[in-house]
Amino acid sequence: MAKNTLRKLTMAVLAPAMALGATVGLASAPAQAAVWNSCDQWGNTSLNGYTLYNNIWGSGAGSQCVWANSGTNWGVWADHPNTGGIKSYPNSKRVVNKTIASLGSLTSSYNVTVPSSGAYNTSYDIWDTDYDYEIMLWVNYNGAVGPLGTSQGSVTLGGHTWNVYRGNNGANEVFSFLRTSDSTSGNVDIKPILNWVSTTKGWMSSNETIGDVQFGYEITSSSGGLDFVTNNLTVSSS
Repeated sequence: MAKNTLRKLTMAVLAPAMALGATVGLASAPAQAAVWNSCDQWGNTSLNGYTLYNNIWGSGAGSQCVWANSGTNWGVWADHPNTGGIKSYPNSKRVVNKTIASLGSLTSSYNVTVPSSGAYNTSYDIWDTDYDYEIMLWVNYNGAVGPLGTSQGSVTLGGHTWNVYRGNNGANEVFSFLRTSDSTSGNVDIKPILNWVSTTKGWMSSNETIGDVQFGYEITSSSGGLDFVTNNLTVSSS
């Protein structure tokens, strides 16, 4: 599962040297017109209230470049070898900083174009401010990937039906919601999911403060170079 950025930085120190810096990923038309791009391992920038991260954190990674026209329209080209283990989680982040109980609403919309090959998931990664709890919402996935933990059955929340898994990666609790049918566009009402995890299941307190709402691509393999495009993304809270 994805780790928060600070932990990824720590893990990267121990990871083997990676073949970073390739510019082939900037060959696509959207990237050429982008207002920002980076092939740096931890390349990041802030655009219109969102923070973009290239975020190559796993061992054995290949090359990856991210481009952005805005915080809500961006993409990534990645060439990671056909081996196991998550290599990266390029993402766009919006900070909420409200407790679950005090959130009036937390909604998002997404529209993506993803490859038919490779191993990856397209997911929201939602964190409390202490990084004790991680809530992942997989809207589509492909190849040899799977969630951490054990099955908790299925539930319909936030406009989608999900298969739910609960686990622990040694640093934090992980609650994964895998959409039962792949989707490349849609709306997600996130607040009912947070209420279900906290109030209904009691897996975390409703007094926990939700910090980061990230959306991106957990890439395990993309041999030969694949494009992942976020055509549009919105994250709104009140």
